[in-house]
Amino acid sequence: MEKHVYVSDIATHEGEEVLLRGWLYGKRSSGKLHFLQVRDGTGIIQCIVSKKDVPEAVFAAAAGVPQEAAVEVRGKVAKDPRSPLGFELHVNDFRVVQGEQGYPIQPKEHGVGFLQEQRHLWLRSARQRAILAVRHTIIKAIRDYFDERGYTLVDSPILTPAACEGTSTLFEVPYFDLGKAYLTQSGQLYGEAAAMAVGKAYVFGPTFRAEKSKTRRHLTEFWMVEPEVAWMDLEGAMDLAEDFLVEIVRRVLQKHERELGSVLERDVAALQNVQKPFPRITYTEAIESIQKTGHAVRWGDDLGGDEETILCKQFDRPVMVHRYPAEMKAFYFKKDPKDPKVALGVDVLAPEGYGEIIGGGQREDDYATLKAAIEQHKLPAEAFSWYLDLRKFGSVPHSGFGLGVERTVSWICGLHHVRETIPFPRMMERLTP
Repeated sequence: MEKHVYVSDIATHEGEEVLLRGWLYGKRSSGKLHFLQVRDGTGIIQCIVSKKDVPEAVFAAAAGVPQEAAVEVRGKVAKDPRSPLGFELHVNDFRVVQGEQGYPIQPKEHGVGFLQEQRHLWLRSARQRAILAVRHTIIKAIRDYFDERGYTLVDSPILTPAACEGTSTLFEVPYFDLGKAYLTQSGQLYGEAAAMAVGKAYVFGPTFRAEKSKTRRHLTEFWMVEPEVAWMDLEGAMDLAEDFLVEIVRRVLQKHERELGSVLERDVAALQNVQKPFPRITYTEAIESIQKTGHAVRWGDDLGGDEETILCKQFDRPVMVHRYPAEMKAFYFKKDPKDPKVALGVDVLAPEGYGEIIGGGQREDDYATLKAAIEQHKLPAEAFSWYLDLRKFGSVPHSGFGLGVERTVSWICGLHHVRETIPFPRMMERLTP
């Protein structure tokens, strides 16, 4: 009796008659043979249709099947050492379920703009499916890491009453009789409240930045994971970030090393270098190091993409830059008691020009100091009254960070642009499909 099987399980059905359901990925013909590449979401297998083995109508159907048509294929699983799978299917029956001629994405070079317009179909390509698979593994590794270490997942609101980063990058939303609400820039502030309840918390969800930037590193909608830990200082946050990143990369290599190399053409050796310890340098040391290359940068300047790339070329793994100028950081960062000019913050910069993938540090835990910072940044006091309460009732030192999923996917997959890292990217100039 035929069995409906998935391509990923085909090796366990050698010599059996099976039913495969999927889509036509590619086709070539050689007289009395049709070689059909059929994908089902778990892999691609070659299905051989021989004129001598099938009725004439079936052979004709295989000859005329259009690209990406939905198909059902019946046949016998046979070994084939030339196949990447090690197996192929010798077809005895073939049926087109649905499909039309004129599939927009042909097996040729297309411009990125065109492919973005066809994103709903572009996802079917081998490259995009490999990226989706790596993204899935990264997200699972993130959840497993924190779940297995006693963290509690806390869902933060997407609609918020005020900014937690800069007020210039907020998306406004009308909110009934209460006026304006905003799409969240980060779940961090709510993660801090949760950390005071459960000790170790993490927030994981979509975030939004109305930043008018068209660089290859920016999206207006992206996903962040943000752990917050009570009784943790800056050093503890750096230890956590380091261990966390090493584990994510290890999990991806364990599961996707073949796709990274063969499909995405990623230099896997560069990922294998991601081991502890990471270099840790102060912002001041980073500026001095960049200046030595002849690049014009001064203390107090932000590290942009060019500066990050220059700095990261000096290391073969992520580098941690800590203690940035306090004026560059958000109101909630604690200042270094030994040098109040700098904040107890850290950015983790990925190598190979991928830049910041983690940002975080120690939070200000003193009520009066935080209240003054809110006033200094001209933030609405009423919207942050609950946040100040955390410093009135059982305040403790605490730290955390945010990891951007899309930038991490971009780095691990070796992608040029972050737009390929999420199924349907939202950018300044794109809101479709």
